[in-house]
Amino acid sequence: MGTDQGDASLPGRGRGSKSARLEAGSAGPEGAPPSTDRPVFRVDQSGARCRSVQARRDGHALSFEGCSRNEGEDGSVHTRSSPVLVADAGSSSLRLTVFGDGGHVLNEHHSESPPGKGAIQALRQLLKEGPPPAAAGHRIVHGGPELRSHTLLDDAVRARLTQVAELAPLHVPQALTVVDAARELLPGVPHVACFDTVFHSGLTAAAREYAVPTGWRETYGLRRYGFHGLSYAWALARAAELLGRRPERLHLVMVHLGGGCSACAVRDGRSVDTTMGFTPLEGLVMSRRSGSIDPGALTWLLTGKNLAANEIEDVLNQRSGLLALSGTSGDTRDLVRSRTAGDERAALALDVFTHQCRRGIAGMAASLSRLDALVFTGEIGEDQPEIREEVCAGLSVFGLTGGLRPLVAERPEMVSEPGARVPVVVIPTGEAQQINVETRALLNRA
Repeated sequence: MGTDQGDASLPGRGRGSKSARLEAGSAGPEGAPPSTDRPVFRVDQSGARCRSVQARRDGHALSFEGCSRNEGEDGSVHTRSSPVLVADAGSSSLRLTVFGDGGHVLNEHHSESPPGKGAIQALRQLLKEGPPPAAAGHRIVHGGPELRSHTLLDDAVRARLTQVAELAPLHVPQALTVVDAARELLPGVPHVACFDTVFHSGLTAAAREYAVPTGWRETYGLRRYGFHGLSYAWALARAAELLGRRPERLHLVMVHLGGGCSACAVRDGRSVDTTMGFTPLEGLVMSRRSGSIDPGALTWLLTGKNLAANEIEDVLNQRSGLLALSGTSGDTRDLVRSRTAGDERAALALDVFTHQCRRGIAGMAASLSRLDALVFTGEIGEDQPEIREEVCAGLSVFGLTGGLRPLVAERPEMVSEPGARVPVVVIPTGEAQQINVETRALLNRA
């Protein structure tokens, strides 16, 4: 239920291969630090000019090769892009995908089990089946205060990730299990860490800072980071294509609804506010997570009721949200069915969930000068039309209305009526595709 595959997936919500989706668009607004690694060119057997990025990390020579488009003697087409392995580890799921040219899926492994000892077996099997990847990209939910751009994953970066793991305990430790397994099995290829926090790294101080003592902010690094950035980067590029406008000219509210939920304000192509903060626990009601709660209630539970801190943490992360409100399920599909059958607690859970979504959207709109579109992504946002309808029907103050069309295909689509004052757009989840884009972009810049 509360799986956070990209903080997006709920168990059983998978829709099979997404190989038909293209990797169109830029790598997003995130930058990468300059690299001293130098490209080396060679000519392969077909005569194609190929680029090999040589990177030295920890004494190991790493390489990423890609060939310019050229037709070989056997009629095959060689491209600039070699296969890239994307590892997306959630709190209770693991998705491994090998992407080829144009974002086509060449091989994949999806498991709804927590990444653990089985991760290395899954990787070993995928590598045995092929094709062999020339690079690997890893989704890391939290980069902490220092890792503010996607980066080559060397021992120094790996050590920093251990230090920030406690900020996202449902996500980062599991991802690091997969990182370590992949680096062991693929020691000769570059590994890239792609962070969800990078998309929000340009938040202004007004959107970033908590109103707590300076000592807390400086000593402990208390600030708002924001999450779901890889999902938002992909959705922004696809929404811009659908709307026929450059991302830099758009003012959008984007909503990622899945196992984890958040909203984000995008102004001129950049995140300027978001509902998640220091950890992925803040903000909207989620599948099993509480979202925001009065800090006074928590201190009261600690000091007045003697609840242990680890118990409170466990309850807020694993036993709250839709699951706690309904008493039966954290899956919106189950709750819609139960509400139809007369279950009042399921109805309450959905009412609270959609109310909090509307509140989050309204709060994000306060950072914009206009609202060019409302964008839904994440697996609830994509395949739960009842939720989209109830959220939009309650936002008439922004020119939004109900009467949305259901999504008819697994592709970016406008579901509002033609001529709507504010278009409503649905973008299928694309975190893995964005990691593929970012990994290639970083290595091609190297």
